[in-house]
Amino acid sequence: MNQDTELTTFEDIRDAAKFLTGKINRPPIDYSETLSKKYSSEIYLKMENLQKTGSFKIRGALYKMSKLTEEEKKAGTIAVSAGNHAQGVALASKISGINCKIVMPLHTNPSKVNAVEGYGAKVELVGNDYAEARSYALSESVNTGRTFIEGFNDRWIMAGQGTIAMEILEDHPDADTIIVPVGGGGLISGIAIAAKAINPDIKIIGVQSDRIDSMKASIESGEIVERVSGETIADGIAIRRPGELTFAAVSRYVDKIVTVSDETIALALYTLLERNKILVEPAGASGLAAITENKIDVRGKKVVIVISGGNTNLLLLSKIIFKSMEHETKLIRIGFKIPDRPGTLYRIASAISQAGGNIYHAEVDNLDESTPIGFQSITFTVNVRGTKHADELLENLKKVGYSFDILSGH
Repeated sequence: MNQDTELTTFEDIRDAAKFLTGKINRPPIDYSETLSKKYSSEIYLKMENLQKTGSFKIRGALYKMSKLTEEEKKAGTIAVSAGNHAQGVALASKISGINCKIVMPLHTNPSKVNAVEGYGAKVELVGNDYAEARSYALSESVNTGRTFIEGFNDRWIMAGQGTIAMEILEDHPDADTIIVPVGGGGLISGIAIAAKAINPDIKIIGVQSDRIDSMKASIESGEIVERVSGETIADGIAIRRPGELTFAAVSRYVDKIVTVSDETIALALYTLLERNKILVEPAGASGLAAITENKIDVRGKKVVIVISGGNTNLLLLSKIIFKSMEHETKLIRIGFKIPDRPGTLYRIASAISQAGGNIYHAEVDNLDESTPIGFQSITFTVNVRGTKHADELLENLKKVGYSFDILSGH
């Protein structure tokens, strides 16, 4: 059997930890007083968003490079990814002095392409989706002799990721539970193998998007299956099908896998940004999302959430912030149809100001078909402090005498 396709052992992970010492960051494990009080537990955050390249992926990629033969190193590496794996392989190849090519789908976000090129890899944009890009990368591997670096289904990749568990249990040997985002399963496999070897009683719980929950479906089916029911903002865990090695490891070592909605992931990301002052990507927020959705009972337990990465699309982040503020009644959208005459907008704006509201955005649409002749349609987006403040503002608006509708946020 090819050693790369054997299941990772605890000895592999210990060797990986020795190899990686001094070569990568050791991100902190921060205690969150806010989350601990809210959920009646001790909650810690293992902040791999502060790792080199902004995610845990450098761990497995760099350790994998150490296992290549001199002939393989001379031939170079190739990988396919539109996200964190691409950056991890690119930097690991650069550190190891290996020529690297990364294949990314045609419509990959330009910022991700730039990041990979910044780590010294050659980027080739091929295919309309991941499957087409992967097919091309595999053929290139055969044609050029480059070693194809798997994203998760590899003994050494899993071993590198498992070093996270060793760091967690070195710092907090009494941890009861580790919560881990799950895509293809490389991260949770390595963590579970190491953690269970150190403390067989510790609980390892995985979290997937409810729109792409292939690992959970595979475990429930007893065999590897592909399952996708829609798109997800958590692209870091959007894997259609787990690997054979990761399926075997998760089946043996992981206690439970739960799923969460995109809406809760977005809210968890916003919470971590607002209350804990850390920027994470949607996949990295999935662990907190599972607690928020009450999918995991953490009361009275010491819990470590693995924040897997922080490479967030800033345009998506702006939408998440906006929607989350609406959810928490910190932004409300109010629609008016008002007489088209001087002073009307002034009276409404003054009422909002007098109530302490801050007009974030105002939009006038005189072409709306539902707007009566002689009237204007206008929508105000207003920043408020919460539900009570919103109620006070709305009462003030009623006194102005114009009818309105609450469009969102209340």
